[in-house]
Amino acid sequence: MRRFFGFLIGVIVGSLVGSTVALLLAPDTGDELRSHIRDRGSNFLAEVQHAADTRRIELRERLEELRSAKA
Repeated sequence: MRRFFGFLIGVIVGSLVGSTVALLLAPDTGDELRSHIRDRGSNFLAEVQHAADTRRIELRERLEELRSAKA
């Protein structure tokens, strides 16, 4: 149990130090950084949606091929 608490304290201290260093070394202001993250997130979601739509079309075409071959 003592090792677990030591680990937990290490995680908390490490996260505090890491977040402080990240804030000090961030190249943009908070608003700009959030804007960049939001843009990247929306671009990523659009790419995932496009890939899913493309795959859905491919699977429907394959399904139609299998159904027509069966008939």
